[in-house]
This record gives sequence, C-alpha cells and structure tokens, in this order.
Amino acid sequence: MVDRRSPLAGLAGAAPSIPAARLVALPPCARVVLRTAAVLDLPIVQDINRAVVAGGVASLRLGPDEWLILAPDAGPIFAAASGHAAAVVDVSHRQVAIEIAGPRAAEVLNGHCALDLGAAFPPGMCTRTLLGKAEIVLWRTGADEFHLEVGRSFAPYVWQCLEEGRREHA
Repeated sequence: MVDRRSPLAGLAGAAPSIPAARLVALPPCARVVLRTAAVLDLPIVQDINRAVVAGGVASLRLGPDEWLILAPDAGPIFAAASGHAAAVVDVSHRQVAIEIAGPRAAEVLNGHCALDLGAAFPPGMCTRTLLGKAEIVLWRTGADEFHLEVGRSFAPYVWQCLEEGRREHA
C-alpha cells in the first residue's frame, strides 16, 4: 500500500504563528500536466506565465504548449482532451502545495528565490523557478499571497527554507 500522507504533516502542525508571513500546507487536489496546441473546452489561460481560476479549476500556463491544471477532479480534464492531439498526465501525487501569505511573504520567498517579486511579478503571474536548490512552480495568487507547487521529496526542504525566512519576521 502506498502512503499518501503529506510529507508536510508534521512540519505544518508545528509551524509557529507568524502573521507577517503565514505558512500553510494546502490540501490535496488533482494536478494534471496538459500539453497541446489544440483548442479545448477548458478554462485555460492563454498568456504564458499567467494563471487563471474559473469554476474551481486553476490553469497555469508554464510554456508555449504546457499547462499545469489544478482541479478538484482530473476526470473533466481528461474528457476535454479526449479526441484531440494532447498529452494529459495526472501528476497529483508527484507534488504538494504550500501557501505563504502576509505582508512579508515576498521578502521571505526572496530569502531563497532570486526572482523580482515586486512589480515584475504581479498577481496572476506564475513560473517555474528555484527556491534554494529545489525546483518549484511559483504562482502569485494575490498581492501578498503565493502558491508553491513542490515535488513531494523536496517539500520538507522548501518548508524549512520558508520557516527560516519567517523567523526573521517573528
């Protein structure tokens, strides 16, 4: 039997409350990588490095023909791609999600991420990048809110990097 517990369960439960940068392990969801040039009946964003949420489905365009779709259920995504020239891969168990939010969230991220998270990275923007030595997908969901998609095996490392940055604002 495969253990599906979050690799962040113990860390998230022990995280201190720091209002300047709140850290949350997000609940599981369906994650699908979609690669296609076809027009599908899905609410997918068209601009590269941008994200959109519609009907509870988040679409992050990471490349010319690549999207990361976050949804409650992967079934509708597979159904919409059926009959089209598309590669659809369920990666739900490959990654976990972390949210960091608060007035110092961008500063905490910049402690381990070289991106300019000011005006050059507005809400709705997303990209692949590095946080420390881990590859992540970073999505700015609000002015002071960020969503990170992290490989399961790197999640504790990323969490600890963020905790280190948060302690500076405690």
